[in-house]
Amino acid sequence: MSAYLAAGPTGGPDLASYDLLAPQLSGGKDSAVMMAVFMEAARAAGVRERVVSYHASLGVLEWPPVTFKGVRYPGVSELATLQSAAFGVPADRHLEVTRTMPGPDGTRMPRSLLTEIAAYGRFPRMGSPYCRNHAKAGVVSSAWTPMVSRLHRELGRPVRILKVMGLRSEEGPDRRKRPAFRTVQSNSARVVDEWLPVKDWSTAAVKEWHASAPVPYCWTYDSVPGAGDWMGNSRCSCALCGFASLRDLLLSVGRRPRLADLYAEVEQVRGDSFRSDWRITDLILHAASCGAPHPGIVCPDDGPEFTALQQQVRAALEKDPRKEPDLARRDARVPCDGCAALR
Repeated sequence: MSAYLAAGPTGGPDLASYDLLAPQLSGGKDSAVMMAVFMEAARAAGVRERVVSYHASLGVLEWPPVTFKGVRYPGVSELATLQSAAFGVPADRHLEVTRTMPGPDGTRMPRSLLTEIAAYGRFPRMGSPYCRNHAKAGVVSSAWTPMVSRLHRELGRPVRILKVMGLRSEEGPDRRKRPAFRTVQSNSARVVDEWLPVKDWSTAAVKEWHASAPVPYCWTYDSVPGAGDWMGNSRCSCALCGFASLRDLLLSVGRRPRLADLYAEVEQVRGDSFRSDWRITDLILHAASCGAPHPGIVCPDDGPEFTALQQQVRAALEKDPRKEPDLARRDARVPCDGCAALR
């Protein structure tokens, strides 16, 4: 019988049957709700000590902290840490992980997803969303390896891991089709199940929960930081995500123009388009001229981390791409009609 069929007292999987309970925190509004629901189940099952939370950091590509009218608002990495702590996970059991590469002095340094896109030669697509494994799932899975190796020797059987995520059906058709519980990996060393405890929560319910939540939500959801109006970005993943809505992308381009320009540099050198229907160079023009939402705040992106990202990306662009960008080439793209999609 699967762990899901042997349901625990809260109606989810039998949490006591797992050796590691691993919630994945993006720092977004849904991961906070997920953490609240999941930790309530973990407390009911008496297994809070098996919880280790993870944040797969996107570095410069994720929403950073900002200061607006003298008030500092945390970025998503900091919010992920706050979400973990707010629901009872000790600080030493919240891990921020990222993909790395050798640095100039021989030490490891973060390898950005945009660097990978520049090296690969193609942007992620709905039919090929390699970014999700490269920057998120694969990085967390690798972080489990030392624990899996140790527990596998001690237990003499595959290590059972429950990956818990805050994905919801309302976010899109691919997530609507995704089962609330499934096995995503099974081999002689580990068995990994995935649980989506807030899959059926509506966006309205998530926002209502945040009205009295013990943690803040990311500033980018509002028209300006602190407004509390939910009139900013509708989702909080990569600041410039190819799977985001047109309105979100135009708002993000306005909020992070230097990052958008770096994406455009990759697009121009590789010949691939940011999306099959939109080039980011066109989105930059539309954001400036077609009645896009006012950004409310502009991130300077002028620190050493951004400079390092520029250097990484440009070094990758000097080499031949691993793939030719023929997936994204189309004879016609959406013409400028005053950004009708925004109305």
